[in-house]
Amino acid sequence: MCVNDVLAQGAEPLIFLDYVALGHNIPAKVEAIVAGVAEGCRQAGCALVGGETAEMPGMYEDGEYDIAGYTTGVVEKSKLIDGSKVKVGDVLVGVASSGVHSNGFSLVRKIVADAGLSYDTPIAEFGYRKLGEVLLTPTKIYVKQMLEVIRQCDVHGICHITGGGFDENIPRVLQPGQGLEIQEGTWEILPVFKMLEKWGNVPHREMFNIFNMGIGMIAVLDPSEADKAISILKDRGEKAAVIGKVTDKPGVNIVLQ
Repeated sequence: MCVNDVLAQGAEPLIFLDYVALGHNIPAKVEAIVAGVAEGCRQAGCALVGGETAEMPGMYEDGEYDIAGYTTGVVEKSKLIDGSKVKVGDVLVGVASSGVHSNGFSLVRKIVADAGLSYDTPIAEFGYRKLGEVLLTPTKIYVKQMLEVIRQCDVHGICHITGGGFDENIPRVLQPGQGLEIQEGTWEILPVFKMLEKWGNVPHREMFNIFNMGIGMIAVLDPSEADKAISILKDRGEKAAVIGKVTDKPGVNIVLQ
């Protein structure tokens, strides 16, 4: 999540630091956690240069742990992507997410508990994968793919879709008086979101205000650049499509199917 965040300003992550806290230090568990962080760093092209482990019995129960991370990225000031170039008529190129990523889990846990579900239950809609496995699908890291788009295209804005979904994240790159029109159906809403909506009886429009709904990253570009950006992303194994545009009507208008 950290490396995707700095990417939203056009920065390339250089280093990463992690922090692991747990009640009792079980070396094999810590090794597995750090191995996962290291794999994320490899995907992002940054170095895991250090970190800290804190053993705090009484603060954490057996089996519990907490993890935090920090990254430093770099971008030339002249190439900083801050949304100042975003204009009415620009299009939104959405890049597919891998799942829930790391947001909305307070609601996810409530939905699972209220529905009487078990995280070990195989779910038919998920190809009989266990519910917990699907929910914990690792967050997609977009660094190398999006940096190539930045190098080859004139990117006006980048949105990392995290907590607050479409409504809170995309408007951050807009100028005063600008708004968005997003067309549902231009990308695949993943089965995990459809099932959470069904199990929790969540209003469909509200889902876009909580989850990424299958779109983890958005590039805002002139329409003439859209096909090129999509081609770059697809060549790197990503699903991407134009999902909307910048308008002169403030607010986030999602045209629902």
